[in-house]
Amino acid sequence: QVQLVESGGGLVQAGGSLRLSCAASGRTFSSYRTAWFRQAPGKERAFVCTISRSGGSTYYADSVKGRFTISRDTAKNTVYLQMNSLKPEDTAVYYCAVTVNSDPLSRPSTYDYWGQGIQVTVSS
Repeated sequence: QVQLVESGGGLVQAGGSLRLSCAASGRTFSSYRTAWFRQAPGKERAFVCTISRSGGSTYYADSVKGRFTISRDTAKNTVYLQMNSLKPEDTAVYYCAVTVNSDPLSRPSTYDYWGQGIQVTVSS
């Protein structure tokens, strides 16, 4: 079993940047595919991006492509989400999740373990 804890959220103005962290305990990220999801008020949880077990491949939702970057620090057993050029529509609770499964990458039900979530608010 793995425990995930997100950090780094907060309030930022449109056009600004934030970096979210997801720290794992119990298992290493190399055992899992890791993803970030987000959920805005009144909306379903939505896929943001994912990184493979090896860390060698990434995949992004069209809405964040070119603005967000997922990465992993093996030594710190932490996955990051660098968010640049933030927009008010990026406002949501962001979740880190992991899975031993492969597909579908963007479906929340694919993922086995979840963090508690962290709020990101982008003001206009």
